[in-house]
Amino acid sequence: MTRPSHRFAEATALGAAGGVLAGLCWSSVGLGVPAAVVGGVNGVISGARATYSRDRIGALAFALDSTWALATTTASLGVHVVDGALRTPYLPEISRRMNRHVYRGGFTPRRGYAVTVGNVISSAGDVSVESRHRLVDEHEETHVWQARILGPLFAPAYLGWSAIGAVLGALRWITLSRPRPSLPSVVDRLAYRANPFERWAELHPIRRGSVRPIGR
Repeated sequence: MTRPSHRFAEATALGAAGGVLAGLCWSSVGLGVPAAVVGGVNGVISGARATYSRDRIGALAFALDSTWALATTTASLGVHVVDGALRTPYLPEISRRMNRHVYRGGFTPRRGYAVTVGNVISSAGDVSVESRHRLVDEHEETHVWQARILGPLFAPAYLGWSAIGAVLGALRWITLSRPRPSLPSVVDRLAYRANPFERWAELHPIRRGSVRPIGR
């Protein structure tokens, strides 16, 4: 277990580094100050929780979260606030040195579904169940890195497809002969399940190796 003094030192170091990186990156477009605040807050939270791994992958994740992917990092801070207000259990056992924050419950647009916003995975569920643990380690982990790689392009692309898919799904439903399937099921198939980012996470997930149920 990380000592409180070590956590304080890491939180201070990452808070300062995140603030500087974000401020320098976004100052060219006049967003240096708010960017520095977001980068600093993410660094402090992540440092206090020992979130980033101490290797090249962790360094890359931190750098991207503080610069190119700062938009989704900003949104992730909102999820921290919501899940904190709801007193949602934080899961350090699958967050520490994993370059992500995982909450058992909390914010989710769809009941029973996990949701990833930036480097935060919310509503992960009971991760002692292997299927939920694998969902976090593969599917949701892929969404974390999609957001890092695509940066400010990720949210508009994902939500844009969802909006267009919803419209096309509704039009498709109208043209179907009776008896029709339910409208939500048709819309869900095009707006969510056919979403390229969801297909990417389903067909080509990031794998962290064998998944062992927690507690064994």
